[in-house]
Amino acid sequence: MIILVGGEKGGSGKSCLAQNLAVYVTETFNANVLMVDCDPQRTTSDWIQARNTKAELKPINCIQLYGKIRNDLLSLGERFDYVIVDCGGQDNLAMRAAMSVATYVVIPLRPKRRDLKTLPHMEDMLSTCKMVNPKMVATIVISQCPSLPSQFKRILEAKDVVKSFGLTALDAITFNRNIYDDSEESGASVLEVDPEGKAAQEIRAIAKELFAIPPDNNFEF
Repeated sequence: MIILVGGEKGGSGKSCLAQNLAVYVTETFNANVLMVDCDPQRTTSDWIQARNTKAELKPINCIQLYGKIRNDLLSLGERFDYVIVDCGGQDNLAMRAAMSVATYVVIPLRPKRRDLKTLPHMEDMLSTCKMVNPKMVATIVISQCPSLPSQFKRILEAKDVVKSFGLTALDAITFNRNIYDDSEESGASVLEVDPEGKAAQEIRAIAKELFAIPPDNNFEF
């Protein structure tokens, strides 16, 4: 299975979500997982490097790929249970290539106007790729949400904007928590640093909701 975590907006937590999903499927399904880092900033590659120096953490494989990677991903998808692709915050060949073969496309967006402004272009890109990959499940995850109750309306409004473009926003979200940054710096995930914590619960909720969507039941653009 190929899972793309991508999007056009930088800083929305794509690498963090990709890393935590990789640990989730490794732990939950005892899966053979490969992470593909398509971001020139090498965030996930650096995370893997830090992770693989810690004997107490289960190692995860990672490679870097750029450009026209469709055939590479198809080949890797036959060798690994899960291939999780981390794409940088821009429209590029690698992200479009990954969309053309991915089972699940996960796009984190913060509930901010500048993030939501990328939705028209993302919807157009997804529609184009869906003609090649009709079973693709495309979902938006509202990420790094403010935790103040007074700000909850912003989250609901962001989900409404997503739905106005005919896209699916997961019910599960992530809040702005320091543990996401702290665990990433140590090469770990929130599932390992605090398995019963709120951040770990958020990741599990996202993963369970995502994988409950069957590919042949996806919204038709």
